[in-house]
Parts: sequence; C-alpha cells; structure tokens
Amino acid sequence: MSGSTKAMTYVTCAALVLITAYTVALGSSGWLWFGWIVLGIATIGMAAADSADTAAPRGPRAGGTGPGPSAR
Repeated sequence: MSGSTKAMTYVTCAALVLITAYTVALGSSGWLWFGWIVLGIATIGMAAADSADTAAPRGPRAGGTGPGPSAR
C-alpha cells in the first residue's frame, strides 16, 4: 500500500471516530454520515487501484524478449 493510500485510510478512520463522537454528543447529522460514506468509498477505490497497480506484471510481454529484427 502506498503512502497516500495509508494516509487516506487514517483520515477515513479518524473521520469515523470524530463523526461518531459528534453524533453521541450533539445528535445525528445525515450529511456528516453521507460525507463519511463518500470518503469511505473513495478510500476503497484508492486501495483497489493501488493493489491492482502492484499486481500488474512488469517487464517484457509474454512470448517475447523485445523488438524483433525490422522487416525490409
């Protein structure tokens, strides 16, 4: 997981704690929960994109070692 994905995960968890504390202290706010859900979906998307990027094969394509001789 890249540094930006970890930071986004920490921010999402911190937002969950803060929104829960706000809800307990002052009452529920639908917009806060909606915002947290959007933030959570964005975090999941970042994690999925990050894991797909690290799972991609590197190096030459299968079946070849590079460009072949040019045809004349």
